[in-house]
Amino acid sequence: MLITGFPAGMFQTNCYIVAPEPGGEAVVIDPGQEAADKVAEILAEHDLTPVAVLLTHGHLDHTWNAADVCDAHGIPAYIHPADRPMLADPAVGLGSALGAMIGPLTFREPEKVIEFVDGEPIEVAGIRFDVDLAPGHTQGSVLLTTDVPVVDDAGQETSIKVCFSGDVLFAGSIGRTDLPGGNHRQLLESIESKLLVLPDQTQVLPGHGPQTSIGQERATNPFLTELGESSRQKGSRRL
Repeated sequence: MLITGFPAGMFQTNCYIVAPEPGGEAVVIDPGQEAADKVAEILAEHDLTPVAVLLTHGHLDHTWNAADVCDAHGIPAYIHPADRPMLADPAVGLGSALGAMIGPLTFREPEKVIEFVDGEPIEVAGIRFDVDLAPGHTQGSVLLTTDVPVVDDAGQETSIKVCFSGDVLFAGSIGRTDLPGGNHRQLLESIESKLLVLPDQTQVLPGHGPQTSIGQERATNPFLTELGESSRQKGSRRL
């Protein structure tokens, strides 16, 4: 499987391109500010045809170029309905202070929008993504998790989970909760019930910053100490 990405725009938001292999279909995850040109470059480099844009949540730094990428290729954007209003009116999710930075800029939905359903997997570009609503950063934040084939140390084919976590969980941190729709306790509950139940080997590709793993965050993330020792140890016994 091909998974590549880059930080885009002033917010350095991670945009990802995911495909079963070069030369086929692909999905684009979170094309933020100034992402469109780099997305086009990567698609051309790997001879990929995009079939969907997947949005982990509605904040502008993750959706800025969604309409441009979608409409250029005639493809839909997927987003949870709770965050869909932010596509056309990003200020809804930013509050008055940050909303003022948008100034005279206008935004719109892509021509086609499909709404995620919590717990209902989607299959796009031949890839199955489990969709889990994980509110707290926004009310429509979702986790997108897929199984990636790998070869283990013994040469046996197996798979490992990869989770695109948006701004729910970062390496050493968690998403902010001081914007409209944010709730700190709810975010911790989402992390505990939706992420810490995953195997420690699960690779987490967040919306900002470097890649991490569930095991690494369980053991070292200082923001997760509120969840208690039993929750932090749950995944140590999982394969």
